[in-house]
Amino acid sequence: MTPATIIERVKVEIRTRHYSPRTEEAYVGWIARYLDFHRGRALADLAIGDIRQFLSALAIDAKVSASTQNQARAAITFLYRDVLHAPVGTVDGVATAKRPRHLPEVLTADEVHRVLAALTGPYTLVASLLYGSGLRLLEALHLRVKDADLDRGELLIRGGKGGKDRVTVLPNVLLDPLREHLLTVQRVHDRDLARGQGRTVLPEAFIRKHPTAPIEWRWQLIFPATRPWRDSNTGYEHRHHLHETAVQRAVHEAALAVSITKRVTCHTFRHSFATHLLEAGYDIRTVQELLGHSDVRTTMIYTHVLNRGGLGVQSPMDRLQPARRPPPRAPSIDEFGGRRPPSGGPPPNATPRDPFPRGSEPRS
Repeated sequence: MTPATIIERVKVEIRTRHYSPRTEEAYVGWIARYLDFHRGRALADLAIGDIRQFLSALAIDAKVSASTQNQARAAITFLYRDVLHAPVGTVDGVATAKRPRHLPEVLTADEVHRVLAALTGPYTLVASLLYGSGLRLLEALHLRVKDADLDRGELLIRGGKGGKDRVTVLPNVLLDPLREHLLTVQRVHDRDLARGQGRTVLPEAFIRKHPTAPIEWRWQLIFPATRPWRDSNTGYEHRHHLHETAVQRAVHEAALAVSITKRVTCHTFRHSFATHLLEAGYDIRTVQELLGHSDVRTTMIYTHVLNRGGLGVQSPMDRLQPARRPPPRAPSIDEFGGRRPPSGGPPPNATPRDPFPRGSEPRS
């Protein structure tokens, strides 16, 4: 098989399994890179040693991270197991790279407020949802009008990471800004409809079942792109969501503008959301549900960045009492040049008191 044929088979298998477009992009990219690395050799001639050689080159020559190396391994595993149906041992002999454990970067409440205040336009509302609802960036950009329940104060996240749905909180302080934003988006949608456009992007299979869905208001994206995009296959103009790089750039520039030295990304708001909830005393299982983590151990990482540490530990240094000092000696009048000493004592220029007043002379 030629490399082009292999890539086409990979795409078919990925789409058959309904993997996300990002997974398809990553897997196809790594498999193409693997085939190019062993250019001139038939795929059937490649063995476990050739897979290990490719992954080692990524780590040693390309100096990729452990997570990137593991992603390449997963792509090659998919190629052999699900596309070529090769024996399991072909890839089982390649060990996964050990990923280092990194603590998340977390902003304080004041830092979050400063960054949000430095943002403008729809980027302010997007970043506010990242922090206020604990969303990933693409989860926020994929929100549709029907997913925001303003009466119940909830957001329905469809097809999050791993294809999972969940419900999370919609902050009360964002209800009015979100209503105003939706009114603006609806006016743009109405103008698009008047020009014969106003379609949003939906899966083709869904459109076949619901032909009018792309132009219905409830299916429109909450954060549409500023300009429509024409599909060369259908000829229709669509409004996609805001591009994620535009939001990422706006957040980065806002953090620099307010002189925050931490590395601030869109995902930093999600880290801060989880940490601040735990600091406020919320149960870790509740935080796990809001974040959409399958394993509570993923959520547990946020207990290591709390103000008091994961176990609420107080340093023994904070319990040390200062050493007791003897009380200061009361200075004499002479030491102050006849003035009253600062902590009591006889008045300035006072005549020294007779130590033996009349009637109390010592007997001879």
